[in-house]
Amino acid sequence: MRVLVTGATGFLGRSLIAALRRRGDEVVALSRDIAAARQSLPDGVTAATWSRAGDYVAHADALVNLAGESVGGRWTAAKMHAIRESRMQATRALTDAIVAAPKKPRVLVSTSAIGVYGETFEETDESAPAGRDFLAQVCVDWEAEADRAVRTGVRVAKLRVGLVLGRGGVLERLLPLFRAGLGGPIGSGRQWWSWVHVDDVVAAYCAALDDARFEGPVNVVAPNPVTQREFARTLGEVVRRPAVLPTPAFALRVALGDGAGPILTGQRVVPRRALALGFQFVHPVLREALEHAISRTSATDEVRDRE
Repeated sequence: MRVLVTGATGFLGRSLIAALRRRGDEVVALSRDIAAARQSLPDGVTAATWSRAGDYVAHADALVNLAGESVGGRWTAAKMHAIRESRMQATRALTDAIVAAPKKPRVLVSTSAIGVYGETFEETDESAPAGRDFLAQVCVDWEAEADRAVRTGVRVAKLRVGLVLGRGGVLERLLPLFRAGLGGPIGSGRQWWSWVHVDDVVAAYCAALDDARFEGPVNVVAPNPVTQREFARTLGEVVRRPAVLPTPAFALRVALGDGAGPILTGQRVVPRRALALGFQFVHPVLREALEHAISRTSATDEVRDRE
């Protein structure tokens, strides 16, 4: 299969491309910085500029859209604009290319996020309505851009991804604090964190590429969400450090502004459609998922130190 990937140099993109190459797919990575992409991408992956997106879309069997500004950090007006527009522009460019292509790809697997639901405390599946906060509305518009491809006859799977555990993402920020014994509950600790191991995310993307039943919204989260307090306690136990120092909500709001919202609120999301389609999670239990993700991170760091 010839797969065109956006956002290929990010945390999730690198993991997905490695998996696609292992299974023998031909991969083309769209990037705005070709030189940087060629340095970070593995051998055998073609790096292409966005200006040639139309040419590559016309020859692709499948598209995977991962592009988007990180939501981490302080939310200034400029940051919020970048969060929104990076997603809109990348998805719009792909769907424009699909509309114009004489030969359509079979599938567009477009990333979304469980932030689409806003804050939830009850079990939430794909049938739940969208929230009304900033990230929820970004996700709604992001998915609407992807749905333009549906009208051309292309299958569109919108993967609503949760909190990803792996080398990068949230663990990259939390591990130094917890290893120093400075971790603990954030805010009330009662907010729900719907997490998922990066290997299961990659497997879900591969399933969505291959299985025509993956269509429309699909939650990509482990079946067992936990409260943030439980997440902190488990992470502390895994790294064998106390996890009792709370981070007050007001301190996060001072540091991050509106960017504190996604951390202080949460979603109790379940992967109802994925399970109904027979998808099997390799890492369904938080403790084991954290142990696996952290051991992989530590091994990678040791290799870097020796280089």
